[in-house]
Amino acid sequence: MNTRKLSRRRFLVRAALPAVAAGIGAHAPQLASAAEVAGVAVAPAHGPGPVPVRLMVNGTTHELTLEPRVTLLDALRERLALTGTKKGCDQGQCGACTVLIDGRRVNACLTLAIATQGKHVTTVEGLARGETLHPVQQAFIDKDAFQCGYCTPGQICSAVGLLNEKRALDDATVREYMSGNICRCGAYTNIVAAVQAAGGHG
Repeated sequence: MNTRKLSRRRFLVRAALPAVAAGIGAHAPQLASAAEVAGVAVAPAHGPGPVPVRLMVNGTTHELTLEPRVTLLDALRERLALTGTKKGCDQGQCGACTVLIDGRRVNACLTLAIATQGKHVTTVEGLARGETLHPVQQAFIDKDAFQCGYCTPGQICSAVGLLNEKRALDDATVREYMSGNICRCGAYTNIVAAVQAAGGHG
């Protein structure tokens, strides 16, 4: 039995090292030195490395190598150059990054790219058919449903998802189910009109 008296400093270092080592891999040399002082063995922290990821985006299969932590938003913008999907709050609150996964609208900033394998991802770039715009895209133009345009790709994808859900298209329902998409310019009246027009109610 080790009867060596622990100093207050040695006790605090021993108590804190496991938690610190688990969360701070970048300071491994300093931690190693502290561990030697405290007489505690601490394994270096390691995270998962890049792995093969197969994404089906706008009908095209892409073979990528991504770290598991990479979001769908970052994979689309930084690896596939599909910059129509916008990065706004990066916290799932503004809706600028809305895309469709198997026809359902999701926030790409909150979705891991690796989790979308085997699913069909549609961005705003994938809605048109050649030179023919999607009805929602055409309705946004016809109803002048944008100003600065930054939120527009997310608004359009969300509107397509709303129409896929076959909900009622009265003003209150459209506003409720489009409420996850923020327009800082305040073009909401025209956005509602565009959604209704695309759904045949305008």
